[in-house]
Amino acid sequence: MDAVARHFEALYRACDDPWNVRGAWYERRKRALLLASLGRAHYDHALEAGCGSGAMTLALARRCHRVTAVDLAATAIDRCRQLMQAGHMAGVETLALRLPDAWPAIPPDGFDLMVVSEMAYYLDDDALTRFLARTSASLRPGAELIACHWRGQFDDRRQQTDALHGAFAALPGARPLFSHQEPAFRLDAWTLHPAQGHPQ
Repeated sequence: MDAVARHFEALYRACDDPWNVRGAWYERRKRALLLASLGRAHYDHALEAGCGSGAMTLALARRCHRVTAVDLAATAIDRCRQLMQAGHMAGVETLALRLPDAWPAIPPDGFDLMVVSEMAYYLDDDALTRFLARTSASLRPGAELIACHWRGQFDDRRQQTDALHGAFAALPGARPLFSHQEPAFRLDAWTLHPAQGHPQ
């Protein structure tokens, strides 16, 4: 386990909700806006990058036949899994992976929804390039991509939010669906028509 993984694992071991995602009005409102930005009522198979302890995962599971939820911290994944079990959400797969070095199995037709929330600004330039390539290759034609990130400064930040969302917008075939910007955070949605081919 490297220093980044140890850092997030320690946060989740010290507190079951390190950012008060379940209780803070900022987090609850942001989650509601993200869910409202989704263009369709129901999806087949969503990929959630950076699921944490599962607050967004639970909401996505109610609108998706299947959800693959990924987080770096194994303790966060354990808590997400417990939340899904308590909510009887049988269609959720929870995986402890460091994206983009590892990547979940891609459905034969690709994911039709991907949610990246408060995660991609931790990636350095090389990791972001690989993350974007894998994202594009993982989505089926017409899939939706949602990105939501805080705009404030913090020590672990590797990407500025506006530039990061600009990189998502520059993916091949990306067409804007929704954009919401506030001083605190930015939320954008696109539909993608990526090139064929999945990462190995």
